[in-house]
Amino acid sequence: MVQSFLSEPAAEAGVAARLFRAMRSGAWLDRRRIFAYGAILLVLEVVAFLFFVAGTHGLIVATTEPTTTDFVSFYAAGDLANAGTSHLAYDQTAHWAAEERATEPGIRYQFFYYPPVYLLLCALLARLPYLAAFVLFEGASLALFLAVARHILAARGWRVTVPLLAFPAVFWTLGLGQNAFLTAALLGGAILLVERRPFVAGLLFGALCYKPHFGLLVPVALAVGGHWRAFAGAALSSIGLVAASLAFFGLDTWRDFITIAVTSPGTYENGRIQLAGIISPFAALRVIGIGTSLAYLLQLAATLAAALFVAYVWRQRVSLPVRAAALIAATLVAVPVMLLYDLMLALLATTWLVRAARRTGFLPWEKMTFVVLFLAALVTLSTGRYLHLPLALIGDVALLAVIAVRALAEIGQRQPLAVPVS
Repeated sequence: MVQSFLSEPAAEAGVAARLFRAMRSGAWLDRRRIFAYGAILLVLEVVAFLFFVAGTHGLIVATTEPTTTDFVSFYAAGDLANAGTSHLAYDQTAHWAAEERATEPGIRYQFFYYPPVYLLLCALLARLPYLAAFVLFEGASLALFLAVARHILAARGWRVTVPLLAFPAVFWTLGLGQNAFLTAALLGGAILLVERRPFVAGLLFGALCYKPHFGLLVPVALAVGGHWRAFAGAALSSIGLVAASLAFFGLDTWRDFITIAVTSPGTYENGRIQLAGIISPFAALRVIGIGTSLAYLLQLAATLAAALFVAYVWRQRVSLPVRAAALIAATLVAVPVMLLYDLMLALLATTWLVRAARRTGFLPWEKMTFVVLFLAALVTLSTGRYLHLPLALIGDVALLAVIAVRALAEIGQRQPLAVPVS
């Protein structure tokens, strides 16, 4: 009995050691398990998604007020543009009335802080019935993102789409009617082409001007990397889109946009949009109780650090997958207004790292970092709201750490400490 008692701690230590090694290597998470776990998670997410859709539309219990999605903001702005009153997209009273006309009276107002460049797309969508426009926009942009992701992974067959679709930010994007698929597709597609067709890549980079803060670090990467043809393409694309918006909507629309854009930070500071649903360092600091002024100061420091990181990695002769992951993951940290659905960028960075691992093997803890990102995207809203724990930012910092290790290993002209790809 004494011998058995004494052996129990040793047995527990052995189990802990094996668990630690398994988590460190991630070898257990092979392709078969990734597909199986992704399929299980996808089924559960689809069921939960349909349940919430039914619940918010009063199909389970009666609701006290009508509901809608962020997409109504895009549609209403486009409808106002089609009516020749594009400037009213930035008049919240007129814009809210257009949102109610598109859906039903009494819905909660959805803000529109996008530049008039985005009205070019919104106006086209608003020529369709509301539901058709919603389905077309979300379906087409998701298909575009999946095509880019599959190309990054050089994947054949349909199985790879299962873990991609299982990423929780996919359902946040669909449920909220947002444009994260389009943003990720443009950024991912541009990086794919930056070496083979730099000018075309630049055109895609420039199209990010519809959501300009997402291109914050792109000029840094292109300039320090010497990708001047891509830089020229990005400049031409963004200038051309701005010129088109001026031609269609006029200078007054841009003036009204700038006026309302200056006041937009207040929307994110006063709780109108849940801080737990914002995944930037600024929001994470506010969630844990840091004051607004200090949070802004630390966000600025994070933005500068992210820019320096991108500049360093893109200046060095490291592989495109590592440079791509660095730019994408650093953008998640650099931008102060980055919402839950924008974690699609984390999935995009992950696809680039998987591509890198196919050549060198996975780093220690790399697969577990991917697991943490999946879990963070699933529960960060709840942990932020109830536990004051910003899991999304923690996951992205871990992702940046993995990227830094890969970059330093390549810069040092040595192979990273890797485990076999499975």
